[in-house]
Amino acid sequence: MTDDVTLSPAEAIELAKTALMRVGMVEAGAAALAGATVDAEMAGKRAVGFAHLTDYLRSLVDGRIVARAEPLLTSPVPAILKCDAMGGVAQHGFSVAHEELVTKAKALGIAIFTAHNSYTTGELGWYAARLAQEGLVAIAATNGPALLAGSGSRLPVYCTNPLAFAAPLHDGRFLLIDQASSATAFVKIREAAARGEAIPEGWALDQDGEPTSDPFAAMQGALLAFGGERGANIALMVEVLAAGLTGANWSVDAPDFQAGETSPGAGLFVLAMAPQLLADGFSARLAAHVERLSGEYGVHIPGIGRVERQRQAESAGIVLPRQLFDSISSFRRN
Repeated sequence: MTDDVTLSPAEAIELAKTALMRVGMVEAGAAALAGATVDAEMAGKRAVGFAHLTDYLRSLVDGRIVARAEPLLTSPVPAILKCDAMGGVAQHGFSVAHEELVTKAKALGIAIFTAHNSYTTGELGWYAARLAQEGLVAIAATNGPALLAGSGSRLPVYCTNPLAFAAPLHDGRFLLIDQASSATAFVKIREAAARGEAIPEGWALDQDGEPTSDPFAAMQGALLAFGGERGANIALMVEVLAAGLTGANWSVDAPDFQAGETSPGAGLFVLAMAPQLLADGFSARLAAHVERLSGEYGVHIPGIGRVERQRQAESAGIVLPRQLFDSISSFRRN
């Protein structure tokens, strides 16, 4: 029998929020980050849930996140919202802008949210999913410190540079694609190292640019893109969206998110579209189509079960390993 701790969603949010505020984070930012953390955990995305929250907590203590940061929002034209995270977290700025972004997208048909000068953005799918729940189609892209080798390179030049896409169905569910440009997420390399396990070939290079199955060597080297050159090209596209269009640090210029006293200065790009202004009955048509794809052709539809998993978590609770629970709780006592 494992020594786990089971929390209700409300208790989990309180755990995260209290820990964040105890190390100095402004309440609105703590609430936004706690909500995103619990949402990821309930959706089964544990690597970017409470396990990643410890990175935020340590970074708050070390100064990589400006604890009292309040996001600065500007709108140079009606369809664009720009956020300077001021060294804080993107979840805070997005939560502040969310209502206005939705309103603009529904009124204008399309709206863009950008953020720069932030810590890493956590679960990218969270941003797209929140917009899909409002009936919008969304595309999101983000970057961070260099971890991924580019096409033809043996050195890290991009972050894992994920891309997320969400589209609403008429019954409250939504399609959600959220995947990194790398063959695997960096947190999975780190988890393998913590367990003392080898990683599959094709995931990473060591510091000499040679293929490795050693997670410790991988963390000193570079991750590999999925699909080789094609995945690296997508990482470059994400870099242009998330860093180029937002004014954020290029990944090669972004400070480490795990060490030092400086924010990575990551970027976030979110495009929101109102499908009803483009195609009549979009959500119903999409629902029928994904049902046909999964039923007749056996296609896996990503994200379709997210709402159901979260409902199950609401009744069954959120299970955290005792060591992780104690680690987060220790920040509340500092």
